[in-house]
Amino acid sequence: MKLLAIYGSSRKNGNTEALTKIVLQNLDKNSYNEIFLMDYQIKPIIDQRHTSTGFQRINDDYDNLAKELLNHDAILFATPLYWYGMSGQLKIFIDRFSQSIRSQEYDFKEEMKGKKIYLVIVGGESAPYTALPLVQQFQLICQFLELDFRGYIIGKGVKPLEVLEDEESILQAKQLGKKIKTDLFK
Repeated sequence: MKLLAIYGSSRKNGNTEALTKIVLQNLDKNSYNEIFLMDYQIKPIIDQRHTSTGFQRINDDYDNLAKELLNHDAILFATPLYWYGMSGQLKIFIDRFSQSIRSQEYDFKEEMKGKKIYLVIVGGESAPYTALPLVQQFQLICQFLELDFRGYIIGKGVKPLEVLEDEESILQAKQLGKKIKTDLFK
């Protein structure tokens, strides 16, 4: 079993990455891969669902990343809480699922079905409450794609690496890491 961690942050070495690294710290390095969306060019979706030609191929990195999703048994989405939602990079990436669902190259929805999904969100002091709609959004995405939403944590941190000062966030990250390890290696 293999996990794919997808970072939606707009900077590296920030709070979201730091908390996610704690989640991953007890997993064997060979049991997961990491993708930083900011390292890739992913263009916004052009909705062509109702055209006679359907979605046209877009010249960017999305298709390769979508295929990476399909090659993993579990996915950990990590995003800062931006304006009470996921980061723009992650939103654009997930919006493109609409294109993958209609792909002629693979059966995205069928191949995604049953994959285990985890979520790490980091925001300000009120994030444990203000991030709940984002958790619900992921639950609904998982319901639509028949994914297995296995858990989430919401960390608190705004200034660089401030989340590492929040003992509760650290504890939750360690617990989620144990859950992932148990889920993947039963």
